Amino acid sequence: MATGLHRDVLHPHALAGLPPARAASCPVGISKAGAPVWSSSEPRIPTERAVRRGEVECGTNDHQTLQDLPVARRQFNARRVYTALVFAPLFYLLVRYFPATVFFALVVSAALLALVEFYRLHFREERAPIAMALGLVSGGLLLTGMQWPGLLPERMVLLLMLIAVLTYPLFSRRELGRSLVDSAVLVFGVLYIGITLGHLLLTRALEGGEFLIFFLFLVTWAGDTGAYYAGRGLGRRQLAPVISPNKTVEGVLGGLILAVAAALVARAWFLPSFSVTDCVAIGLLLTLAGALGDLTESVLKRSAGVKDSGTVIPAHGGMLDRLDSLLFAAPAFYYYVTLVKT
Repeated sequence: MATGLHRDVLHPHALAGLPPARAASCPVGISKAGAPVWSSSEPRIPTERAVRRGEVECGTNDHQTLQDLPVARRQFNARRVYTALVFAPLFYLLVRYFPATVFFALVVSAALLALVEFYRLHFREERAPIAMALGLVSGGLLLTGMQWPGLLPERMVLLLMLIAVLTYPLFSRRELGRSLVDSAVLVFGVLYIGITLGHLLLTRALEGGEFLIFFLFLVTWAGDTGAYYAGRGLGRRQLAPVISPNKTVEGVLGGLILAVAAALVARAWFLPSFSVTDCVAIGLLLTLAGALGDLTESVLKRSAGVKDSGTVIPAHGGMLDRLDSLLFAAPAFYYYVTLVKT
């Protein structure tokens, strides 16, 4: 009997009849700590920081992460509201009463900061000053060409960027395979952020561009806000559970309703040239484009094993987090105004 009792006490799962621990499994698609993002075909594991902050789904329902929790169970974040109340009036003053060059400087600054965050998702803790400098210079020149095409043609900028980036592996000390991946990421970052945000400059250059820009931001931000709070309070059906478990169908519908409402208010306030049909169509277009932009950035962050691209904006994360919807919404709005609306 003593022998049996001794064996039971020493059993690793004797306490409270606990079952043997199950090994947690993590989905493929989270990058290995210190490994380059988007460049490895082997199963990726989450970084320690990502697991600690609840940024990846790992294990079973006994170990719920922040992303596993229904949106309605999160606490209200007042800092999001305070940040918006501070930045929205400042943005309106800059767009409405300052010359286009000030808006250009604002767009370039935001784009370069977003590019830095984007490249950090790939390079992580590794230092790659030459590669990042190539990407940032290319992005700045591309935006300059979109602002002043007579001074710096966009096609010439793109050609110079391709030549510079594709010759980067010749001077890089990293192994050839990594250098080629770095080159692809540099080009992708400039196209993903530079060209898309450049449509803000193209929109600002249109007749009444300052009003169009404010209309675009107002409707996009309204859609984001509606999606956030509708998803938080009513969200039940996940929109893309693998990519972003917190995005819900109810959130998108809430964003659509608030975006259309904001468009109608803006029409009555300062843009009477837009019809009611335009407002409904633009609200729908910007909501869908914003959702796609949001999900696209979620793919990049999930691959990198991080929750936010940065911390530059209180309660909103990084600049890329704040601009993700606009990256797709800005081109969609520009081409609607120039090609569809008459």
